[in-house]
Amino acid sequence: MDPISDMLIRIKNAQAAGHETVLIPYSRLKHEIAKALERAGMVIRTERKGKRIKRVLEVALRGGSTAPAIRGVRLLSTPGRRLYASYRELRRGSRGGIYLLTTPKGILSGAEARKEKVGGELIAEVW
Repeated sequence: MDPISDMLIRIKNAQAAGHETVLIPYSRLKHEIAKALERAGMVIRTERKGKRIKRVLEVALRGGSTAPAIRGVRLLSTPGRRLYASYRELRRGSRGGIYLLTTPKGILSGAEARKEKVGGELIAEVW
């Protein structure tokens, strides 16, 4: 399974279940995506915990059981099909959410990419 889609679905399901935190197997790419979600206000904080092979990423979720901040995720790029967009093509998410994309300046949300005037590979739309 795709590790990025697994991470985003874990976060969405944990928020739907009313959990305060979720543990995700660690990778640098997942950590950067979690930090982009934190900058966008979708999660409270992200922390790397553990050592070596037992490293995990702890993500503190916003909203709790009342109104989850992440209600849905649409994966745009998959391992078999990559989608790219320039900064001019990036608009607000169709459901009022944000786009996450990889750029030469790191993982950015759609608004940050427009401000920096960089495009890249679309990862997902989160609302």
